[in-house]
Amino acid sequence: MSCALVLLMTPGLAFFYGGMVRMKSVLNMMMMSVAALGIVSILWVLYGYSIALTKDEGGGLIGGLDAAGLDDTIADTGAALPETVFVAFQLMFAIITVALISGAIADRAKFSTWCVFVVLWASIVYFPVAHWVFHFGDDRNGDGNLVDPGWIVDMGVLDFAGGTAVHINSGAAALALCLVLGKRRGWRKDPMRPHNVPFVMLGAALLWFGWFGFNAGSAAAADNTAGVTFLNTQVATAAAVIGWLIVERIRDGHFTLLGGASGMVAGLVAITPSCNTVNPMGAIGIGAITGAICCAALSLKFKFGFDDSLDVVAVHMVGGLAGTLLIGVFATADAPAGVDGLLFGGGGEQLGKQAVGAFAVMGYSFVVTLILGLILHKTIGFRIDEDAEVEGIDVNEHGETAYELGAVGSPLARPTGGGAGLTHTVGGMAPGTTPRVDA
Repeated sequence: MSCALVLLMTPGLAFFYGGMVRMKSVLNMMMMSVAALGIVSILWVLYGYSIALTKDEGGGLIGGLDAAGLDDTIADTGAALPETVFVAFQLMFAIITVALISGAIADRAKFSTWCVFVVLWASIVYFPVAHWVFHFGDDRNGDGNLVDPGWIVDMGVLDFAGGTAVHINSGAAALALCLVLGKRRGWRKDPMRPHNVPFVMLGAALLWFGWFGFNAGSAAAADNTAGVTFLNTQVATAAAVIGWLIVERIRDGHFTLLGGASGMVAGLVAITPSCNTVNPMGAIGIGAITGAICCAALSLKFKFGFDDSLDVVAVHMVGGLAGTLLIGVFATADAPAGVDGLLFGGGGEQLGKQAVGAFAVMGYSFVVTLILGLILHKTIGFRIDEDAEVEGIDVNEHGETAYELGAVGSPLARPTGGGAGLTHTVGGMAPGTTPRVDA
C-alpha cells in the first residue's frame, strides 16, 4: 500500500507543476514526470537498486553490482518483509526525486536532453546518495549485526524518509540546472501566472495523501513508529500551511490558494527527515517554521537573479535543509529515534551531525549536476530555441496542446491574457508585484 501511495505522488507532482506553468507548457511539464517514471524504473532494475542498497564496496560511498538485474531478489525466503517489496518501495523514492528537479526548468528544456539527464543524474547522483542515506548495512555474518552502512548513516545523521537524499538532493540539482539553462524569455517582464490553480490544488492533495506512504511507510511495519510518523506528518503539514499563509498575507496582502498548496508541500518536505524524531508539538514547530521560511525564501531567486520557474529551490532545498537541521533542535528521546535535541537537553552534537549530512549532500548534488548540465548543454543542447519557447514548448517538443481553444470565446482572446490577479512568485514576477494587464 505504501509503495502505491508513493507512486501516486509522481502523477500528483505532474498536476502540481502542470497547473503552475502557462497553458503552452503544461504537457511538457507533465511529460518530464512521465519520463522519470519510465526511465528510472528500468534503471532501478538494471543496476540502481544494487548500487544504492546492497553490499557496500568500501567507505560507505557506493554499493556494488551483485544485485544487478534483481535475479536474486525474487526468491521467497519467508521474510516478513520480502525484498521485492523493499525494492519496489525504494524505487518510488528514486522516481519522484528525479521528477522534482523538473519544476526549476519549466518552459525551456529540450525533452530529449531531459531524458538523457535523467539517466545520468539518477546513476551518478541519486543512486550513490541513496546508498549514503538509506543503506543501513549488511548482515554478512548472519548474526543480526549490520556492517558497512552508508557513511551518512554511520555518522549518526538522522533522516527517516529522505530529507537529504530526496529534497536537498533534488533542490540543489534544481539550482544548478537553473544556472545552466538561464532565464526564460521575458522573465520578470511578462506575466507568467499559473494557468490552472485547481490543478495545483489537486496535485498538492495527491502529494499530501501519498506522503503518508512516503513517511509512515518508511517504518516498514504497521507499528508505533508508523503511527508516530503518520501523525507528525499530518500536523507538521497543517502548521506549514498556516506559517506560509501568514507570511504571504503580511508580504502581499492576500491569502492565496496557490500559497496554501505550496505551504502543504513545504511542510511535507520538512517533516520527511524528522517524522520519527519528534513529538507532535515538535512537528508543529518544524512545520510552522519551515512554512514561513520557505515562503520568505521565494524572494531569493529575485535577489540573486536565477530563474527557478516553480520554486523548487525555495520549497525543496530550503525546506529540506530546515527539516533536517531542526531535528537537532526539536528531537526528543521519547520519539522512536530516541535522540534528544537542544530543546530537550541533548546539546549541539546532533545538530552538528545533521549539518554535515545536509550540506555534504547539497554540495555533491550541486557540483555534479552543474557539470552534467554544462556537458549536455554544450554538446547536444539543453535549451529549446527562442522561437520554440515563444510559440510554446508543448507544440514544438510534443506536437500537441493541452487545450483546444479554437471554438471557445472571442477570436481575439489571447491564451496569456488576463488582468491583475495572482501575485504569487511562481513565474517571473517579484513578490507584491502586480503583473501588467494584457490587451
